[in-house]
Amino acid sequence: MILLIGATSIGLILALLALGVYLSFRIFNFPDITADGSITLGAAVTATLLAHHWAPAVATLAGFAAGMVAGTITGLLHTKFKINELLSGILVMTALYSVNLHIMGKSNVPLLNESTLASQAEQVASYLFRGPADLNVLGWPVSIRDFAVLSGVLALVVLVGLLLYLFFQTNLGTAMRATGDNPQMIRALGVSVDYILILGLALSNGLIALAGSLLAQYQGFADVQMGIGMVVWGLASVIIGESLVGGRRIGLLIVGAVMGSILFRQLVAIALRWGLNPNDLKLITAGFVFVALVAPALLRKFKSAPAKPAAA
Repeated sequence: MILLIGATSIGLILALLALGVYLSFRIFNFPDITADGSITLGAAVTATLLAHHWAPAVATLAGFAAGMVAGTITGLLHTKFKINELLSGILVMTALYSVNLHIMGKSNVPLLNESTLASQAEQVASYLFRGPADLNVLGWPVSIRDFAVLSGVLALVVLVGLLLYLFFQTNLGTAMRATGDNPQMIRALGVSVDYILILGLALSNGLIALAGSLLAQYQGFADVQMGIGMVVWGLASVIIGESLVGGRRIGLLIVGAVMGSILFRQLVAIALRWGLNPNDLKLITAGFVFVALVAPALLRKFKSAPAKPAAA
C-alpha cells in the first residue's frame, strides 16, 4: 500500500508535467525540450526560497512564474530570431543548467528541516484526524503524511485540469488550439500566431516548473540533475493517456494525460519492486516509451488486417 500511494502521489505531481508537454507537443506540435530544464528550474527556485524561509505557497508560485519565463524565452528565440523549434528548446535547456546552479548555489538543496506544502498538508491532516499516527484505508495502515500529500496533490491536479479545460473553451484557448491545427487560417483572421505560441509555451513550461516545485517539496530536496529525461516521461504519459481514453475531445485528453502519468509511474514502481536495478530506471522508462509508441500502431494494423479465408 505504501508503494501504491507513493507511486500515485508522484504520478499525480508529474501529471502537471504531462499536461505541460501535452500543450507543447500536441496543441502546437512544438518539440519543446525546455521541459528538462524547466522542471529543475521550478524545483531550484522553490527550494532556494524555502531555504530562506519564504512561505511555501509563495515559493511554489515563484517556481511556476520562473517556468513561464523560461517558456517565454524559448518562444521568443523561435518566433523573433527564427531559430528552429528543437534548437530553441535545446538552447534554453542548456542555459538553464547553469542558471539552476547559480540559483541553488550548489548541486543539491535539502528541504527536510524546512516548512513545505507537504509538511503543511501533514499538519492539517494531523489536526483533522486526531489520534493514531496511521490511518486505516481498506484495512491497510497509511501514514497521515502520505494520505495528506496524496489528497492535496489530487485536489490540485483536479483544479489545474478543470481550469485548463475551461481555458480552452474561451476565445483565447480556442485560438491556441486553432493555431496548432492551422496557423495560416489564424493569421488570416488577424490573430498574432507568434503571440499565441509564446503564451502557450509560457503556460506549458509554467505547469512543468510547478511539477518540479511540488516534486522537490514531496521528496525533500532539489537536485540539479532531477530534470534529465523528464520530457520523455511527459510524452510517454500523454501517449499512454491517449490510448486509454480513445478520444480526441479536449476534456478526455486532459484526463487521459493525468491517467497516463499515474499508470506510467505505477509501471515503473512495479518494475523496481520486482528487483530491477534502480540504475536502469532511465532504460526502463525508454522501454515503456517505446512500447507506448509502437503498440497503438501495431494494434491498428492487427485490427485492419483482412481475415484469411477458411480452408476448404
